[in-house]
Amino acid sequence: MAKAETQLVALAYRYFMAVAETGSVRAAAREINVAASAISRQLLRLEDSLGVALFDRSGRGLALTPAGETLLRGLRQAALGHENTLDELSALKGLKRGLLRIATVESVSVSILPDVLLAFATDYPGIEVAVTVAGSEAVTTLVREHQADLGFTFNPSSLEGLEVLASRDLRLGAVLAPAHPLAKAKSLSLPDCAHFPLAWPSRGLSLRAILDSVPAARRIRPAFECSSLRLMASLARRGSCIAFQTVIGIEQELAAGTLVFVPLADKRLPVDRLRLLARKGTAKRPAVEAFLAIARGHLP
Repeated sequence: MAKAETQLVALAYRYFMAVAETGSVRAAAREINVAASAISRQLLRLEDSLGVALFDRSGRGLALTPAGETLLRGLRQAALGHENTLDELSALKGLKRGLLRIATVESVSVSILPDVLLAFATDYPGIEVAVTVAGSEAVTTLVREHQADLGFTFNPSSLEGLEVLASRDLRLGAVLAPAHPLAKAKSLSLPDCAHFPLAWPSRGLSLRAILDSVPAARRIRPAFECSSLRLMASLARRGSCIAFQTVIGIEQELAAGTLVFVPLADKRLPVDRLRLLARKGTAKRPAVEAFLAIARGHLP
């Protein structure tokens, strides 16, 4: 293949990935600062050269066809191989450069991760770290689909294709204002809390699945349903509302005495399991190993 032709194929792949990940030609054009018409031309040439349709254009947006999903998966795996090579070269130079992508749930991004990131940046200033905050299942998906190298998440529903690099079991508790009538209790049950306004986690959060596993939760009628743990903690801090979570993400409020954590004692209540995940085979990458060594020292 001639050099010019190779460059055109690489360009087409780049445009294809941009459209696949943003969902439209216009969004990809904005993302990579290229004219939409140029992207469209390259996509049509790529489909013609491969002999398959990569996108389903029957709807309002662009959806990947099975062939498009296969190509995207292959290109991501190729990009991972390139990153691994760069990591190995960086290791020879003492990890002087590189990129590490972290996906994390909200609570870890508030308390644990900032300290880990600052310590990592001090030891390896040449390694750029990109952080994505998402829900627990989304974090698992980002790692599995090569969009993140490491993921901090709670109770992943499936570990297919992944390995657990670190794990911590945490108790779930009621979070209350210090002046709340139940704040001095040694432990509480969900029926105890049901007499007060409740801030309940939304579906999709790992906390929701844990709470829903308790039979008493079926009778709960919360005042608020929230997808943000920070919002739930803020509601609790302001008065009679009770929120539910682990101590992760509210350490500063607990230390300052603006919130109180009371363990839940309901029977059959599972623990909340914090996991640090990576795809199988990537844990030996030098940048991942270096980050993991620091992260393990900061886990509760």
